[in-house]
Amino acid sequence: MHAAVIPAADALPVYRDHPDPAERHRDELLVEVLAAGLHHLTKAKANGSHYSSNGMYPLVPGVDGVVRDQEGNVRYVALDDTTLGTFAERTLIDPRRSVILPDGIDPVRIAAAMNPAMSSWVALRRRVDFHAGQRVLVLGATGNAGRMAVQIAKLLGADQVIAAGRDTTRLKALTALGADETITFDQIGHAADVDVVIDYVWGEPAAGAMIPMLTARADRTAPLTWIQIGSIAGPTAPIPSAALRSARLQIVGSGIGSVPARDFLAELPKLASAVTAGAIDVRARAVPLVQVAQAWTAETDDRIVLVP
Repeated sequence: MHAAVIPAADALPVYRDHPDPAERHRDELLVEVLAAGLHHLTKAKANGSHYSSNGMYPLVPGVDGVVRDQEGNVRYVALDDTTLGTFAERTLIDPRRSVILPDGIDPVRIAAAMNPAMSSWVALRRRVDFHAGQRVLVLGATGNAGRMAVQIAKLLGADQVIAAGRDTTRLKALTALGADETITFDQIGHAADVDVVIDYVWGEPAAGAMIPMLTARADRTAPLTWIQIGSIAGPTAPIPSAALRSARLQIVGSGIGSVPARDFLAELPKLASAVTAGAIDVRARAVPLVQVAQAWTAETDDRIVLVP
């Protein structure tokens, strides 16, 4: 079969012949890959920069995808640590980490949406005590996952969603997707009285936003939960000690390790149904797997989905 293979941490994937996968124990299924998203997580795990990377090379990247099993079922699957990912014509999966999809789904759409959408969906459903009627601020709302977080917060019952980012043109487009207000980082005080922050930014911008937000809150004793999900602005943030003492602020993370695998899996069917029903707007672009090297470094607003 053919697959994308990364020989070392600093190397681009190479499309080449690869041995067919062999089932190693009875819990594994050999499946045909229909579509696999090129996510930030995929790249980070492949180059070793993500905290969950296992550092083993060579590897076939791909952390999830839409596959067809030998009985004809189409599944969305999330893979555990493995050197045989979904950027291949066939791979091995643990069926317990998958969900069977309904007939007539678009594999490219599902593969594009599930990983970025899962970050905010699982955070609000499993990591914090979120309930309908709360107010949500999305930091980094113009990225793919942030754009979906705006929609998901509304879908899960948020009364108000404020989208924050740097690109004013992209921000304006978010009002059509459910954002009640759009702000830039220097306007962060406008979002002072939210209940939940979904943070894809971290780094200096997140740290710099905290004190202005907390200072401007009408009631500093009102709970504010800051959910750290992504770190596009930097892996560390110099949080002032006053931020933790001067207001009722709780900072939590949501991701691999902080959320049990069983909780991720329990949310897959509902999220897949929401995507399939069109409740979440998805930007997807299918690219043949043979073009994986070019796709790996492409700059695009769409989520690239590799199709064998």
